[in-house]
This record gives sequence, structure tokens and C-alpha cells, in this order.
Amino acid sequence: MSSRDRILAKVRAGVAAGNQPSVADSDKLRRATVEQRLAAHERHLVPERTAGKSAAELSTIMRRWLELAGGEMIEVASEGAVPAAIADFLRRYNLPQRLRMGADKRLGGLPWSNEPQLELSHGPAERTDMASLTHALAAVAETGTMVVASCADNPVTLSFLPENNIVLVQRADVVGPLEDAITRVRTRADSGAGLPRTLNMISGPSRSADIGGIPVFGAHGPRRLCLIVIG
Repeated sequence: MSSRDRILAKVRAGVAAGNQPSVADSDKLRRATVEQRLAAHERHLVPERTAGKSAAELSTIMRRWLELAGGEMIEVASEGAVPAAIADFLRRYNLPQRLRMGADKRLGGLPWSNEPQLELSHGPAERTDMASLTHALAAVAETGTMVVASCADNPVTLSFLPENNIVLVQRADVVGPLEDAITRVRTRADSGAGLPRTLNMISGPSRSADIGGIPVFGAHGPRRLCLIVIG
């Protein structure tokens, strides 16, 4: 018997007519397997640098890795301080006091009247926009990464088209490992919000050294990335 014949014989034995489950049973088995894997999701090893750390320690780690990637982080005590922090950021880089953002209620509810010189516009980013504001579901201290969900209220173009991207996140949403951030995405989906169209994990401003090994910022996205941590 050739190798081919032996393999086919094993296949025939494995799918013998008497052992084949029905289509309905096969569907139930597949569903049960998927549900079991989701319910018993095993976490990967958590790096020591974030394991068991307090919120303050996680913020310090987040700042370190974000700055190493070329970004910056601003901490404010409350949401009321966000407009002033954004205005200061724009002034520091001699940028127009104009900001594009989505229709996210968390952003719209900020006290923008405290900074009347800020000119706000809403909707997906346009090519003339210099600065944008987005909201992150979580920030991963382990790698200095922001997890941004794309939706109608938080258009994905805001994270990639303007040269300056400002991201807001609550201190309670600064987590240690990536697994904690993914858990928040799942929880959000289970609450009825559903899964986002895209989930962007952003670790610093856009940079590339493809040409001549010379680092260039803004090659494929924002030249500057500023994370504002609230709380």
C-alpha cells in the first residue's frame, strides 16, 4: 500500500458513515467549543513592569514608554482642565487654535466656553485640519499604547490625517497589559455597544526610517501625539 493509500484509508476510517454527526449536532458542537474558549480565555504572562502596579505607577510607566516613542503626556485633575491643556498644547507648537473632533458626548460635554478662542469643528478629518481630538477606550502602560475605537462619534480619520492628534483617556482606563484593554473592549461589546468597526492601537506619533535610516516624523500619520490623562 502506498503512502497515499494509507492516508486515504485513515481519512475514510475517520469519517465512517456510522460515526458522522448530523449537521445540527456539528453546529452545536462548534458553538459549544467557541463559547467554552471565550469563557475560559487564558491570559498571557503579564510583564513584571506592570504587574500589581497602582494607578499612579501605571501612569508613570505610560508616560515613560510614550515619551520614548516620541509622544507626550499631560495629566489634568479633572475634565474641566482639558480645554486649557489643549489650548496650551496648541500655543506651545505655534498652532492655530482650531480643533476637529467627532460627536462623542464625552468630548462635547467638556467646558469649551472656558477657552473661547478655541474654534471647534466636528466630523471626519479634512486635509486642512491641523489638530484633532479623539477619545481612547484604554491606554496600555506596558507599551505606551492608546486603544482607540472607530465609530461615527469617533471617526478613524481623526487619528491619522491631521498632523497633531490629541487623545483623551480617564486615569481609571490606564491599564497594565494589553489583555486588560482587550477585556474592556469585550465588556463594551457585551454591554450592547457592539464591536467597533476598527480598533486602532497607537503607540506614539507616526515615524519611519525607511529612507537612509533617517527617522522622519509624520510619514504616515500625525507628527505629534499628545495623551491627556484625566483624573
